[in-house]
Amino acid sequence: MVGTGVYTSLGFQLNDLDSGFSILCLWTLGGLISLCGALSYAELAAAIPRSGGEYTYLSEIYHPALGFMAGFVSLFAGFAAPIALSSMAFGRYLHATIPSCQIMPSSLAAVFLISLIHLRSLKVSSLLQNGMTSVKFSLVGLFVAVGIWSAVKHNSSLEMILPVKGSLSELLRPSSGIALLFVLYAYSGWNASSYLAGEVHDRQKTVGLSLILGTMAVTLFYVAINAVFLTAAPASELRGVLNVGSVAATHLIGPTGGRLMSGIISLGLLASISAMVWAGPRITQRIGEDYRFFRILAHTTTGGIPRRAILLQLLLVLALINMGSFESVLVCAQVPLLICLMLGVAGVIVLRKKRGGSRAFRCPFYPLPQVIFLLCSLGGLFYSVLSKPWITLASLGAMIVPILIYSRIEGINTRLS
Repeated sequence: MVGTGVYTSLGFQLNDLDSGFSILCLWTLGGLISLCGALSYAELAAAIPRSGGEYTYLSEIYHPALGFMAGFVSLFAGFAAPIALSSMAFGRYLHATIPSCQIMPSSLAAVFLISLIHLRSLKVSSLLQNGMTSVKFSLVGLFVAVGIWSAVKHNSSLEMILPVKGSLSELLRPSSGIALLFVLYAYSGWNASSYLAGEVHDRQKTVGLSLILGTMAVTLFYVAINAVFLTAAPASELRGVLNVGSVAATHLIGPTGGRLMSGIISLGLLASISAMVWAGPRITQRIGEDYRFFRILAHTTTGGIPRRAILLQLLLVLALINMGSFESVLVCAQVPLLICLMLGVAGVIVLRKKRGGSRAFRCPFYPLPQVIFLLCSLGGLFYSVLSKPWITLASLGAMIVPILIYSRIEGINTRLS
């Protein structure tokens, strides 16, 4: 979960909102929304303990056509676009650390090399992911601790995150919906365990537990680190800036510290890229297993690596890095991804009516978490239509195409069978 969003979103949010308190409210709300989603998916994972995430859930709960659509949304919006965004941010932060490293070549090299590593073996992938994640949280946790200590010592900086007149009214503006999309993008990945459910021991319990505990921990971290960013540097210097962590660290611990923090964040972004490169091809592999038309993507090595699916994802990522701006790629990806998540969360209600739900895990306070997730997500989508109608409509169009071609693909699949 911890990747591009938390290190890049604040600068864009300050373009739309003036109050640091309002921004922290959005980050808290995003955590609540994601926790409601995680509780819902924990029940889905217990009831349908198979890999594939929304592709599996929507196919089984609603109709294979919706699962087919979700699979392609996951391929583009769920993984390829976030990997591209993380790579863009990595290039920016690495350039802030080592100015001689150019942004675009660094971005391309990062995703290319990590994809090659994940083509080797599951053991290598696991060691890489666990090691990078441990280092990332240790170092960034230290930065947060220094930031909190500095804010307490110089308490005048706390004014930026305290409520002032008009703070809450900002949250009702249409522009706050776009800011919320940035927040929800930063939290995206809370459902990632469901994509790997088939490879997890004691999957009915482990997957749900990882979803819930991971989301709660990341919420605390996100609110804390954004509070540090807001109190460490003037809003005027953060506004519209992609690498807000570098600016905040420079103010907090000097130019050398700023470069060091940029290096730490770039390492964290590599861990985020690695996680998505690992998980994403499993959905593409499942599509290849279920549809003979795409069976070339189902091929795995003797070690269980979906090599062709990884290479397809790599090609999409490289194309996105070269084609799109950061903000347009983010909004275009987040809209269909959020709609698929909404269908997944609503699936808990449908599944309970069909089967009575799962006995291994039942979402507490049902159906309150589902209602909160759906209403808040609808609000974010509504505001995005008002603020960026053409990007929103284009992303919706990308969801309709797989549904329209599903019957033809299914017909080919039947004939090949």
